[in-house]
Amino acid sequence: MPGEDEVDSVAALTHEGEGVVRAGKTVFVAGALPGERIRFRRTRHHRQHDDGELLEVIEPSPSRVTPQCKHFGTCGGCALQHLSPDAQIEAKHAELRDNFERSARVSPQEWLPPLRGPVWAYRRRARLGAKYVIKKGRVLVGFRERLAPYVAEVERCEVLAAPVGNMVGELAVLLGGLSIRERLPQIEVAVADNATALVLRVLEPPTPEDVRKLQEFAQARGVRFYLQPQGLDSVRPLLDGEPPLFYRLPRFGLELEFAPTDFLQINAAINEALVSRAIELLGLRSDSTVLDLFCGLGNFTLPLAKVARNVVGVEGDRVLVDRAKHNARRNGIENAEFHVADLSKAVAPGTEWLRQPFTHVLIDPPRVGAREILPAIAALKPRTVLYISCHPGSLARDVGILTHELGFSVRAAGVLDMFPHTGHVESLALLESKS
Repeated sequence: MPGEDEVDSVAALTHEGEGVVRAGKTVFVAGALPGERIRFRRTRHHRQHDDGELLEVIEPSPSRVTPQCKHFGTCGGCALQHLSPDAQIEAKHAELRDNFERSARVSPQEWLPPLRGPVWAYRRRARLGAKYVIKKGRVLVGFRERLAPYVAEVERCEVLAAPVGNMVGELAVLLGGLSIRERLPQIEVAVADNATALVLRVLEPPTPEDVRKLQEFAQARGVRFYLQPQGLDSVRPLLDGEPPLFYRLPRFGLELEFAPTDFLQINAAINEALVSRAIELLGLRSDSTVLDLFCGLGNFTLPLAKVARNVVGVEGDRVLVDRAKHNARRNGIENAEFHVADLSKAVAPGTEWLRQPFTHVLIDPPRVGAREILPAIAALKPRTVLYISCHPGSLARDVGILTHELGFSVRAAGVLDMFPHTGHVESLALLESKS
């Protein structure tokens, strides 16, 4: 049962962007900011903490701003629109620094300035829910609600890249007019440099009339529809003959093709800046040899190959490795090779791509980090390791292993604003061999 109203100060933010109130048992209050004095009510009790509802901000933070999106607070796509972009960066830097101090027990020689880019209309990849709600008599399209598993009722999205951000409500109306409106639970968004792809997860085939409506919408709005009846390998364009999607890395003269459900960095501007910073930090020369782990479709591998003597990319997804090989050929790059390997497991000694020497290693693992592959990296004795991370906790854990057990020191670290208005902390750490 909800408790009585309480008044207290907010001490910090959680990883999800909720205010932390230390009032006996810790309370997490969405919408509250550090330094504020608030009135709140406990709504749910857990063993280690309680959840609370923000009732009033008595003394607001100087960093509090008015959210740009009218759906903020209901939609779960953003958690920090009420905090100024500068303060968001400061909070993410503080979280990274805290993880380094507590978990890794090291401090970098240098804290890098944050990589920053656009904070609105930046998101080129997203997965939106779609739900026909009988009581409302319409389809809803959007992210999930913040405090419930339901699809939020959204008309537009301020963080989705154009043109999708402006047409969320129109998509809902379109889907509501299809015969399969109750059999269409999800839309994958992929905004390329040459087209905008919308992948419809369809649990039964659309009728000819459905196809006609989709085609008319696509032509009028300048988008492409794809249908996904089963797994990812079932994705097909609604119209045959659509040219491949691609994005450019203009600073490197590269154009990379990708499929609409492939992994790629969410924020195009930050991604290009990150690739440039990676090459700068690694300090590559014409005789450098680079190992790129978790290489995906070649986002770092191919720019690295423009500078180094040769680069080896390794990835666990065979489809992405094939895409990377294709992108190398497409861009006339002959000094990059790619291999398939499960990097979530220890690599066997004598593995083909570990037999050659590497002066530099770049690693960009998923949220769980790269603990299992760290001994193999150390055995290569590279001069430099650049670790790009989407989770400060796993980064700090792995940096601790590299520094305390495997002979490296932390030269520099910093955050990048890949996901403005969310609690996601993207960061990097540059490590050097102590020998």
